[in-house]
Amino acid sequence: MGVFVFLPLVLPLTAWPIARLAEQHLHPRTATRLLTTVAAVMAACSTLCLALVMVVGTAQLPGNPLPDGWSDPEVRDAVPYDEIAGKAAIPALCAVVAACARTLRRHARVRGRAHRALTGLPDTGVAVLRDATPYAYALPGGRRDRVVVTTGLLERLRPAERRALFAHERAHLAGGHHRFLLTVQLAARANPFLRPLRTAVAYTAERWADEEAARHIGSRRTVAHAIGKAALVSRGTPVPTLAGLAAPGPVPRRVAALLGPEPVVRRWPSLFTAVGLAVWCAAAGTAVSAMSSANAAVTMVLILHAATPL
Repeated sequence: MGVFVFLPLVLPLTAWPIARLAEQHLHPRTATRLLTTVAAVMAACSTLCLALVMVVGTAQLPGNPLPDGWSDPEVRDAVPYDEIAGKAAIPALCAVVAACARTLRRHARVRGRAHRALTGLPDTGVAVLRDATPYAYALPGGRRDRVVVTTGLLERLRPAERRALFAHERAHLAGGHHRFLLTVQLAARANPFLRPLRTAVAYTAERWADEEAARHIGSRRTVAHAIGKAALVSRGTPVPTLAGLAAPGPVPRRVAALLGPEPVVRRWPSLFTAVGLAVWCAAAGTAVSAMSSANAAVTMVLILHAATPL
C-alpha cells in the first residue's frame, strides 16, 4: 500500500481545472451531474483513506482498544510515517465528521423551519407569502415539493416573468437540485480541495434551472429579464441553502448565457479540447483515487485479519 494510501487526500486537486471549464463549455445538466459525481467519489475515497491511516497510526498507542496484533510491524509498515500520520489523522477525521454532521443538521433545520413557516397556508404547489421583501425559492420535501414566493416579488414582475419564475423553481424541484447541492457541500466539508466544485455546482444548478425555464416558456430573453429584475430587487433567498431564482452568485453570467445561443448537449467532450482534457484529467484522478482507496482498504483488511487472533 505504501504512499498510495495518501493519494486520495490530494487527488481532488486534479478536479480544479474542470470546475470553471465545465461551467463554460458543458451543458448545465451534464456539468452538474459530472461535477457532483466527481466530488462525491473523491470525498468518499479521501475519508476512507484518512480512516485507514488513523487505524494504522494509532494501533500501537498504549491503551487503544484494538487487538495487540494490529500493532505488529507488518501492519505499521503498510503506511509510511505511520505514527505521525496516524496521530494527525485523528483530529482531521474528527473535524470531517463534525463538519458533515453540522452541515446535515443545518440543512434539516433550515428545511424544517421553512416548512413550519408555511403552516396555515393552502396545501398547493405554490405558497404565496404576504411579505414585502421580494424573494422566492424551491422548498423540497415534507408532504410535497413547493415553490415559495412573496407578494413583494410577484408585484415587481410582469406576467411573463412570473411564468419564468415558477418554471425556474419547478425545474429545481423536478431535477432534485437540492440533492446535488447538499452532496457537494458535504464533499467540500470532507476535503477542502473540493471547494471549487461546490461553487461550480451551485452555479451550474442555477443554469440548469434557467435553461429548463426557457425551454418551458419558450423565451430565453424573458427568463433573463426575470433573473435580472429579481436580482436587482432582492438579495437572494432568506436561507442560502435553498435554491432560488435570484440565488447568490454570478447573475450577470447567467443573464449573458441566456442571451446567447442555447447550450448543446454533449455526451462526452473530445480529448482534443480544453474542457475535454480537463474532464479526462478529472476522470483519471477520480479513477486513481477510487483504485488507491480500494487497494488500501483491501490490503488493510487482509493485514488486520492476519494480525487479529482468532
